[in-house]
Amino acid sequence: MKKFIALAVTILMAQFVVAEQLPAEKEVQIGISGAFVPGGFDSSSDAYVIVNGVFQNGCYKWKRADVSSTGEFTHEIRSIATVTQGMCIMVLIPFQKDVRLGQLPTGKHILKFLNGDGTYLEKSLVVE
Repeated sequence: MKKFIALAVTILMAQFVVAEQLPAEKEVQIGISGAFVPGGFDSSSDAYVIVNGVFQNGCYKWKRADVSSTGEFTHEIRSIATVTQGMCIMVLIPFQKDVRLGQLPTGKHILKFLNGDGTYLEKSLVVE
């Protein structure tokens, strides 16, 4: 019986050690290579854009895009990815994602796609 208890405790301790060694994930802001802004939106439709870029390696995974309005017609978009620490395939991974902007008022909107290094890509979107 003592051997069984010792074996069970050893197995439980091994599981905690393995759980502690799992790679940690963290969120990072990534840059994009380009953005496609389709036309034909009106004030009653949901506007969207398509962003694309390249992840540095296989540890990166798209998470979301954060959209904030700095004015009625000016919007900032930050692309967020998760990065897993550990062994990764060392190849460039292209990505392309839709970013939903929601319903926007009629007029010309300025979209700033912010990169993590302080630079940005600026596009305009006309809502009819």
